[in-house]
Amino acid sequence: MGVIKVENIRVYAYHGCLSEETTIGSDYRVDVSVEADLEKSSVTDALNDTVDYVTLNAIVVEEMRIPAKLLEAVAKRIINRVFENCKTVVSVSASVSKINPPIGGDVEKVTIVLSESR
Repeated sequence: MGVIKVENIRVYAYHGCLSEETTIGSDYRVDVSVEADLEKSSVTDALNDTVDYVTLNAIVVEEMRIPAKLLEAVAKRIINRVFENCKTVVSVSASVSKINPPIGGDVEKVTIVLSESR
């Protein structure tokens, strides 16, 4: 088994419970980590034998474009899409961070993390 991580994917999106969050938008950072059998690809050196991190990035960008009230919902959609598109993945962790959240304090970011296994 091995792990592939795509970290600090920067996107601008429109998630939140407040109307201004879905109108103005905000900066987000997303990390995705997948566990899969990487033994074959380590020997064959073939992209078809591994989990393509370009696909992981594309999934994140596409799912972040769809507004949601909760970051948990976005992370769940990302995980579901990874399982749909990457059949060799056995577990996924998605971390979604909202930068400068509107919570009335000096807070750099809020982050949720969801993890699931097949």
